[in-house]
Amino acid sequence: MTVELICVGTELLLGNIVNTNAAYLAEKCAGLGLSCYFQTVVGDNEERLSQVLRTAMERSDIVILSGGLGPTEDDLTKETAARVCGRHLEMHEESRKAIERYFAAKGVEPTANNWKQAMLPEGAIALENHNGTAPGVILELTGAKVVLLPGPPGELCPMFEESVEPYLAGLTSQVICSRTVKICGVGESRAETMVKDLIDGQTNPTIATYAKTGEVHIRVTAGAQDKKEAMKLIKPVVKELKYRFGNDIYTTEEDTTLEKAVADLLQANELTVACAESCTGGLLAARLVNVPGISDVFKTSVVTYSNKAKKRLLGVKKSTLQKHGAVSQETAEEMAKGAAAQLKADVAVAVTGIAGPDGGTEEKPVGLVYIGCHVKGKTTVKKYQFSGNRNRVREAAVSAALALLRSCILEYFSKVTFGSKE
Repeated sequence: MTVELICVGTELLLGNIVNTNAAYLAEKCAGLGLSCYFQTVVGDNEERLSQVLRTAMERSDIVILSGGLGPTEDDLTKETAARVCGRHLEMHEESRKAIERYFAAKGVEPTANNWKQAMLPEGAIALENHNGTAPGVILELTGAKVVLLPGPPGELCPMFEESVEPYLAGLTSQVICSRTVKICGVGESRAETMVKDLIDGQTNPTIATYAKTGEVHIRVTAGAQDKKEAMKLIKPVVKELKYRFGNDIYTTEEDTTLEKAVADLLQANELTVACAESCTGGLLAARLVNVPGISDVFKTSVVTYSNKAKKRLLGVKKSTLQKHGAVSQETAEEMAKGAAAQLKADVAVAVTGIAGPDGGTEEKPVGLVYIGCHVKGKTTVKKYQFSGNRNRVREAAVSAALALLRSCILEYFSKVTFGSKE
């Protein structure tokens, strides 16, 4: 089955907000085994939206629209869709009561235009909104299924997962299952090269690679009569990926992030960790504290942006800074060692670099980053050259720091285990 996405909102066309809904919906639909060949962004204009919707309904089995279900006059997605589909709008009592309860809980009196959101196309399936006032809509037509979702991601995502995903899964007798293999420390090009033969020969399951900041995700998707059979098809492919990538795979669980994998590793080995950050300015610590329960292992973090701070808080030698500079292998090594000693942690990771857009030289260009990791007496430093703007460099450095931290811990314990066997 084919699905087409239409994201409605003039603010999307103007670039006022980033269209995260399209990425989310596309990924979710792919996971359901739906083929998406077209995505469209259209402004809050009835004529243009009508044209886009008619075209989509002619060529796709399912059309999903997001945005334009609000109470104001320029929210016209539902009205336009009803007109195109030949349906009258009528008051949906359950939706009206839900809106009433929503405002009552907030102690706010709804305005007259809020009741507009309870007007749904006749014969529509209403989708309850547990995070806002606009109900979603499913219109089952002869040629296509039309799904209307609210624009705010905080409303769209839960509604899709609670109501739309099960509905779409029920449209086919085949069950689609996926498993994602998440890899760090390997670039996208190398990862794709390592699985090219699997991709070229794929039938069922299918394999797709996705580049993330500092990571590569490989999704293995299979279709079968039931979940058990689908997972049986997926299992040998995941096993082969584990053989090829080894310890570079940090998880095969959909909800596990790189920082969660690092936190689990620290907790499993009863290690405490500290961070010393320069160019990342606290982003590394922020990623770690995203993980619930991180307080068991995370001791502290210092942002040593200036040379003075590096000397005073981490014990970086003045001579090191004068001879090699703040952005150097030597400074990163002393930062990592100093963080472990001064902050009394088993493990320490340090980041220093040039995030840009200024400050680069021919010898040390923008994007140059050194990351040091100290694990129980051993310090490892790696040099990186990232590209992109300031934010991209900083985010890439954080992902690289997490990957290096994980790698160094695994290396330490593999040597300890090997030594004990000897």
